[in-house]
Amino acid sequence: MHPYTNQGSQDTRSGFGAGLLELGRCNPKVVALCADLTGSLKMDAFAKEFPERFFQTGIAEAHMMSMAAGLTIGGWIPFTGTFANFSTGRVYDQIRQSIAYSDKNVKICASHAGLTLGEDGATHQILEDIGLMKMLPGMTVIVTADYNQTKAATIALADHHGPVYLRFGRPKVANFTPADKPFVIGKADVLLEGSDVTIAATGHLVWEALEAANTLAAQGISAEVINFATIKPFDTEALLKSVHKTGRVVTAEEHQRHGGLGDLVAQTLGMHRPAPIEMVAVNDSFGESGTPAQLMDKYGLNAAAIVEATLRVRNR
Repeated sequence: MHPYTNQGSQDTRSGFGAGLLELGRCNPKVVALCADLTGSLKMDAFAKEFPERFFQTGIAEAHMMSMAAGLTIGGWIPFTGTFANFSTGRVYDQIRQSIAYSDKNVKICASHAGLTLGEDGATHQILEDIGLMKMLPGMTVIVTADYNQTKAATIALADHHGPVYLRFGRPKVANFTPADKPFVIGKADVLLEGSDVTIAATGHLVWEALEAANTLAAQGISAEVINFATIKPFDTEALLKSVHKTGRVVTAEEHQRHGGLGDLVAQTLGMHRPAPIEMVAVNDSFGESGTPAQLMDKYGLNAAAIVEATLRVRNR
């Protein structure tokens, strides 16, 4: 059995809200902007306590990104908040031109990412955002696994200079990382040591990877589980050290197979240490309406899919 316990299921967006409020209390330079989704992004506590540092832009996401870029010139540290689809696809030009190109210190905080947005369907879900953002020069990309890690990552962003994309979600998921563990940008966490396969996971799939490791252990397969919460800069050393031991990899993410963690791991292996790899991800498809659990099952983003991928990669 893996040593992690569910401390109580919580939504990762609430971790963002808690981290933002804590930042507001300790860092007077932090400001927040939201595009008409203050409650959904859990930014209401910050807005209530620091109304002079909160800007409600309305449904004008491109305007919000341009405002955030401008605020950095005055020394402010802006955190923008809206759904992941509207944080990236709708405003890619503004991010590229006004934030990334000029290395503005904007923290782009994106909730309701992936399939687990649920019933709102494909027009509001996004499965391409990690790829979109990691291709931008100088952009840091973070995908957190639970409430505690999202809170810690939010707090860590204020001390990091440069543009960041922070991706989190809507549903309540297992909260299992230590509440007092600081987030280190660019550092992967080996959650479980193993010798037969490396499971590289990010976001909501990290807990599923740990659950898969339990199932695999019962079959005599020792899985090493790594939480790659930072997609960029990527912890190449952690991956290669693990694969040197296990010789094979399964990646797991709530994202398209193209452009996400799986692509990044495959590229890294191809450059440094070729090894068999299987990817648990959405295979070139849009999402649809359904509960988060139904969608994760239908699109094969769960512990059972990780187990199946592990059995495949062991036979290669």
